[in-house]
Amino acid sequence: MTQKYQSIRLILTKAFFLLTILAIISCSRQGTSVNTGQQNTDNPSNQKVILYGEFMHEVNSFSPVITGEVNFKADHLFYGEDVPASAIEEDKQLAGFLTAVEKTGKGRIRTVPMVQAKSMSGGPVDSLFYAKIKNTMLDAVRSQPQVDGIYLSLHGAMGVQGMFDPEGNLILALREVVGPDVPIAVSFDLHANVTKRRTENANIIVGYHTNPHRDHFKTALRAGDLLVRTVLGEIKPVMVVNKMKLLKGGGMNVDFLPPFRKIFSSMKKMEKQPDVLSVSFFPVHIWIDEPELGYSTVAITDGKKDLAQELADSIADMAWAVRDVPQPAGNSPEEAVAIARDKKIARALGTVVFCDVADAPSAGTPGESTWILKALVEKGSNLVSYVSVRDAVAAGEAWQYNTGDEITISVGGKLDTVYDKPFVFTGVVASKQETSYGKTVILKHDGVHLILSELPMALKEPSDFKNLGLSVWKADIVAVKNLFPFRYNYLLYNRKTVNVMSPGFSSIDPFALNYVNIPRPIYPLDKIDSWR
Repeated sequence: MTQKYQSIRLILTKAFFLLTILAIISCSRQGTSVNTGQQNTDNPSNQKVILYGEFMHEVNSFSPVITGEVNFKADHLFYGEDVPASAIEEDKQLAGFLTAVEKTGKGRIRTVPMVQAKSMSGGPVDSLFYAKIKNTMLDAVRSQPQVDGIYLSLHGAMGVQGMFDPEGNLILALREVVGPDVPIAVSFDLHANVTKRRTENANIIVGYHTNPHRDHFKTALRAGDLLVRTVLGEIKPVMVVNKMKLLKGGGMNVDFLPPFRKIFSSMKKMEKQPDVLSVSFFPVHIWIDEPELGYSTVAITDGKKDLAQELADSIADMAWAVRDVPQPAGNSPEEAVAIARDKKIARALGTVVFCDVADAPSAGTPGESTWILKALVEKGSNLVSYVSVRDAVAAGEAWQYNTGDEITISVGGKLDTVYDKPFVFTGVVASKQETSYGKTVILKHDGVHLILSELPMALKEPSDFKNLGLSVWKADIVAVKNLFPFRYNYLLYNRKTVNVMSPGFSSIDPFALNYVNIPRPIYPLDKIDSWR
């Protein structure tokens, strides 16, 4: 890099850093300090009791890789009294709920933690592990002499071996234990698939208002606030859910960009109206092959069902009106390398980010695609690039070598035998680490840095590379396996985003997905005139 480029880079880096700080501040929320929510009062017998837990997983029904207990342990898996500390440290959904208990409950609520189980997206959850977590929650509820409410932090797009709608199954099971009068509140990811069973058994359903998601805490805060007020008899929530015959539409579905910006801004205005408690919009995760797949809108009011129906219909109408807005164009891996090569100033001032659209573990894929790796080796080996491949066998083989050894190894094509192909890579062992992704080995071929790991890596944050000893500043290209969060996480470094389209299980084209169980007709797979 020339001295001229270094000077320009330094000046613009400071500017980008300032803009990033402003962006982070705008996305942040206030009042994150919470205690465990297990308040004591002079007369604890007057306290209401709310049990809470988290079970989050987002399925890719087309992935052949089962999500097991090891995947949850690699993320978050805590039971009982170990849950609050983990919740507060993570500072997301459960922390938001506990803050609502503290602020709205004001000592009138006692909380009982059940479980916190979270995993990166993937193939269906192992049915035995699902049963274990479900029974943990059921046993916790049965063991309590008093239960006045339940809060669940769920994704809304979980999949389990041999089962449709596992989250609906969980909510129903809890409902059968506590009876019809105990309120159950659920917070969902924006891409939840809201089913009839969930609607019939949950009193409160609240979803994120952002995509990329950055309001995990606030969403649970809203859900917790409504649950506490319901338990205390301050409100009587009435919920209306619309299920839409809509599978895909609205471009990238980003909340602060057209066309969805209008929808989310309208929702904020709706929630300021008298008697309106919550409005949620769920443009569904499309990689679920289930009988009730489709967009949903949810409105909750204080006792006014007609108003809730009116609001839910309004959001559905707005979503239907923009169904034809196309997805952004993408490029082949080879085209992406050519684009990065031409962006000399962008590379000098930061990096070019490749979004591996069709192999995004955050959308449930195996994470072992080799298409970008192949293009980098064949077309861009003189550029400094970082690319990951999940391959437990190859990582284990590479682990046997010493740093500095040159090895030739076949990677990929072991889990995904539909879209992926093995690629023979020759490189020098640059480093070896035990990480949360298992044995992780970096192999270097000219400028190409191949990150081999036993578990899939989404690389949605720059710190993922930093923790491996790789500087994003020094890279011409970084390949991320994530569709949305990286777009703001990499603001400081990213000078050009390229959406790389290759064959894979997270293709954003619903016509390319092998659906078997979804409802028909549904747009855009079928020509229909109404979302109803």
